[in-house]
Amino acid sequence: MKAIQVGLLGIGTVGSGTYNVLQRNQEEIKRRAGRGIEITMVADLDVARAQSLVGPGVQVVNDARAVIANPEIDIVIELIGGYGIAKQLVLEAIAAGKHVVTANKALLAVHGTEIFAAASVKGVMVAFEAAVAGGIPIIKALREGLTANRIQWIAGIINGTTNFILSEMRDKGLDFDVVLKEAQRLGYAEADPTFDIEGVDAAHKATILCSIAYGVPVQFDKAYVEGITKLGAQDIRYAEQLGYRIKLLGITKRTAKGIELRVHPSLVPTKRLLANVEGAMNAVVVNGDAVGTTLYYGKGAGSEPTASAVIADLVDITRLHTADPLHRVPHLAFQPDAMSNLPVLPMSEVVTSYYLRLRVADQAGVLAKVTGILAEAGISIDAVLQREADEVGGEGSTQTDLIILTHDAREGTMNDALLKLQALPTVLAPIVRIRKEELAG
Repeated sequence: MKAIQVGLLGIGTVGSGTYNVLQRNQEEIKRRAGRGIEITMVADLDVARAQSLVGPGVQVVNDARAVIANPEIDIVIELIGGYGIAKQLVLEAIAAGKHVVTANKALLAVHGTEIFAAASVKGVMVAFEAAVAGGIPIIKALREGLTANRIQWIAGIINGTTNFILSEMRDKGLDFDVVLKEAQRLGYAEADPTFDIEGVDAAHKATILCSIAYGVPVQFDKAYVEGITKLGAQDIRYAEQLGYRIKLLGITKRTAKGIELRVHPSLVPTKRLLANVEGAMNAVVVNGDAVGTTLYYGKGAGSEPTASAVIADLVDITRLHTADPLHRVPHLAFQPDAMSNLPVLPMSEVVTSYYLRLRVADQAGVLAKVTGILAEAGISIDAVLQREADEVGGEGSTQTDLIILTHDAREGTMNDALLKLQALPTVLAPIVRIRKEELAG
């Protein structure tokens, strides 16, 4: 049987990895797919560089639309990234009857509903395993392996840059700004790391996981997004003393009122496997009603780990290339006419527990006032840790840190209580609030 023909848009880090792995393992891949899979055309603005990365049998052009227009091309891999030209090219490829493989989580999180609808009309597949957690097959696990389950919640470390930074802050006791520069020097963080450190990249991925888990449209605009830029080394140290580690988590959860979709730093008990994921690694925990809690761990980025996911999509499409479109696995796991309208809750309605750090005057009665305000709001205290003034500000200091762990409370209620606490004359600096996730069963 003739090999399936693939066109590649963009041959950067992931594109070159995809070409190399496909070449290296082509016999294994052919045995699994049932026919050969060949990248026969590449589009890249730097034609000379692109040609040097591929064999002489591959046509290299500088116009992506030439790839889409080629009637011999069956599958288009989009590795350009971003929301702009990538969206146009993906929609044009679909309109031309091509299947699409993409690693573009930003595109799918914002425009996925439109893209999947267009693909359904044309009877083609859009595969995106590489869009979330690199080489970890979390999309396939959710769409297929866990299809019997009612998913209760998902919590994931799905951005390697921020996990590397937090790991370094904990190991070396350094502040965020210092570690960020080191991460940039080592190549873990981009020159402009905004999407990573502000939580946007993780929120794109969490949005996709949320849609697959609950059968709702992709709704990035409803995600709560908070990054790690305001975390201090002292909070990481205090969390450790209390038996927790701080991780940037993407969380989506089913509740009686609707769905939670949020990304923010979280205290995770050190006994949880997720708390022990270090460096640039990724991990996703999925809790289903039948299977219980499952963990998926591995490299969330990099040339060949991400290529592994891209090629898995190529194999899936090759196997199903001639199948009736109605009998393929739906893009978002649920049949398009059976999608849910479950609401995504505003952050003010989310219920979780909290870590609070208050820099206060070291004088009598402060703790009583603080706990009194929390009690009036109906917020129950789990633990209190008060540092010695000398430890916080040096010998003779008149300030101290008061650390409070709370039981579950509604976010809106906590916001109101924090306003009252911040207004106390004995609270001397902005209060640090970090949410706490037990991630139990």
